[in-house]
Amino acid sequence: MSQSALFSRYDAFRAQKLNIDMTRGKPCNAQLDLAADLMTCVTNADAMVADGVDIRNYGAMDGIAEAKMLFADYLEVATDEIIIGSNSSLSLMYDTLARAMLFGVPDSAVAWGKLPEVKFLCPVPGYDRHFSICENFGIKMIPIAMNSDGPDMDQIERLVAEDEAIKGMWSVPKYSNPSGITYSPDVVARLAQMRCKAADFRIIWDNAYTVHHLSDTPDHLANLLAACKSAGNAERPIIIGSTAKVSLAGSSVAMIGGSKRNIDAMKKQMGIQTIGADKVNQLRHVRFFKNMAGIEAHMRKHAAILRPKFDAVQDVLGRELGGLNIATWSKPNGGYFVSLDTLPGKAKRVIEMAAAVGVNLTPAGSTTPYKRDPADTNIRIAPSFPSIPDIRTAMEVMSVCIQLA
Repeated sequence: MSQSALFSRYDAFRAQKLNIDMTRGKPCNAQLDLAADLMTCVTNADAMVADGVDIRNYGAMDGIAEAKMLFADYLEVATDEIIIGSNSSLSLMYDTLARAMLFGVPDSAVAWGKLPEVKFLCPVPGYDRHFSICENFGIKMIPIAMNSDGPDMDQIERLVAEDEAIKGMWSVPKYSNPSGITYSPDVVARLAQMRCKAADFRIIWDNAYTVHHLSDTPDHLANLLAACKSAGNAERPIIIGSTAKVSLAGSSVAMIGGSKRNIDAMKKQMGIQTIGADKVNQLRHVRFFKNMAGIEAHMRKHAAILRPKFDAVQDVLGRELGGLNIATWSKPNGGYFVSLDTLPGKAKRVIEMAAAVGVNLTPAGSTTPYKRDPADTNIRIAPSFPSIPDIRTAMEVMSVCIQLA
């Protein structure tokens, strides 16, 4: 298409006065409606649960037994290897790093905050809120390239073997944010077995999309905790999950898992911080989902809503940009995002041009530490919230902007 024709299309989009938000991976209203019964599925008659706990009162600081049983299956840990938190997995990750900085973790000779420098490995493109936590605590971030089967393990193994200041690594191991990649069994095994100079090295295993499939042939993720136990590194993984994109985003249940030694240390510190999370909400989730089969059935309803939206992204990008060799994009089997790479030096311009006609995308650089994408190529597309017609329009706008840029 000629440049003049592209500018004509761009001006036509401007005239429509669009207002399409694709900045975050938010569930749409139809997804939230799937869990409407959570509002009413617990009554005062349900107040007494296992172990004589009254959900209206204090007690069960680490979660009610029924919730621990359900979400231990969800995280693939034992019931004594999990803590049920409030509604935010982000809060659990923030608190995990805060406690490490203040007190260290099991195996720490000294609190991380007392060290001259603390470093974290950050697979890129990655989750911007992970990077914000590190920035907040002054933790130096080291970008790690993502391959088709997960992060570059040759680079990771070399770095952790030689640098004691590297205390951890962020991971979204299944349907990664934003690339959609699921770590291969080989990557999981190497993460479990690798030799780390820091005895207190931790992998924050943010398994946010563990049940968020878009197809009938979902990806399989190997169990990192089991692999680490077999390798003699049981304390290495800290496993995080939540139902934020399963039930109700603002009233979900978050959970943290790991070795019993890690969990016991967290419980000791959390017992000073809190009397416990919302037990009524925990019971709501138990009553509503009942078991993992219930969660999986519920997520098939989510997939029925989301799949056409992701298909719309693929359809428009393929029609508009296929064969032009000016952009590549992921085709995820699950999760919430599509990752698109422009030619070098063009992503920021594309996002600015799209915003100027009313299509708002995640700010350029958000998928890299310090919001600095040295190649200026990556754009995160979040199709979950807008309607399918709006998604098609947004992808057409984006495609025109990429061609003009």
